[in-house]
This record gives sequence, C-alpha cells and structure tokens, in this order.
Amino acid sequence: MVPVIHMDNPDPQSDESLLRRFRAHGDQQVLATLYLRYSDLVYGTALKYLKDAEQAKDTVMNIYQELLVKLPAHEVDNFRSWLYVVVKNHCLMILRKQKKTVTVEFQANFMQSEDFSHLDTVLDKENELQKLEKCIDALPAEQSNSIRLFYLQGKCYNEITAITGSDWNKVRSLIQNGRRNLKICMEKT
Repeated sequence: MVPVIHMDNPDPQSDESLLRRFRAHGDQQVLATLYLRYSDLVYGTALKYLKDAEQAKDTVMNIYQELLVKLPAHEVDNFRSWLYVVVKNHCLMILRKQKKTVTVEFQANFMQSEDFSHLDTVLDKENELQKLEKCIDALPAEQSNSIRLFYLQGKCYNEITAITGSDWNKVRSLIQNGRRNLKICMEKT
C-alpha cells in the first residue's frame, strides 16, 4: 500500500499506520500528527453545526482530548469518517445542552411571574411527567435503560453502546421501540 501524503501535512505515513503506532505505544505526538491532518475538517464541521467560531475552536481542542479516550476503545477502519461522526455527535450534544438550558431559563422566568394562572399548566406538566416516569418504568429493562440514557442523560448511541455493551443497531432498536411503547403507554393513561 502506498502511503497517503496529505498536502497540509508532508508526513508520508498513512492514517492507518499512525493509528497502529498510537494504539501500540499511546504516543500523543503520533496522535497529534494524525489529528492535525484533519483539524480543518473538525473546525469546519463544528462551525457548520454550532454557528459560532469560538465554540468551534473550543471543539477542536475538546475533540483531541476525546480522541485520547475514545481511540483506544474503538476499532477504527477509516479515521477521517470516524472523526467526522465523533465531531458531529459532540456538536449535537452541545446543541442539546444549550436547548435544555434555554428551556430551563424560560421556565424559571415564567415561574417568577406574579400571575398565578400558569399554575394549572405547571400542574398539568407535572402530571404528564409523572405519567411519563411510570411508563418508562413499565418498559422492558433494556428499553427503559436506553431511553433514560438517550433522552434523560443526553448520551449518544455510541456512548450507550459503550455503557451497555449492546451493539449499535440494538441500541437504535431499543430506543425506537422504547419511544413507540412510551407513546402507546402515554395514550392509554
């Protein structure tokens, strides 16, 4: 196999060769060499999703730290494609957290209103949340666990796979079936 030479990085070693060296020795300089080849991809992807240059720069740094943990635990065949998915998932998690924060701030301001007419709505939501909790508890254990990890803890499929030991397709199926079962349960009660 002819080594791949990237225009922005004259190191003639292939991605696969660098990955093998990093796995064998844990040498961060080897990982840095590999990562620098794709730092523009990471920044561009982060900027596309986050729409904020500073957050995208932070993401470039955070992804490198994630790679130190994730690479030894994953079998990677195509580093560029795998890295893109890692960056995309990282950005989606940031966006989910920001969305939750905005919702919480809105609710806090809403609750401080002097008008008490909103209490009925708050109580209705509380009842719905209690029903939802009961329905989650009624799911089969694997579905319940996957639903909690995905929706309540904000974990991505890959993280759930690592936590539960189930393969990716099974996790996806558990979440889809769990969501369908929750809908049925909520409609019944």
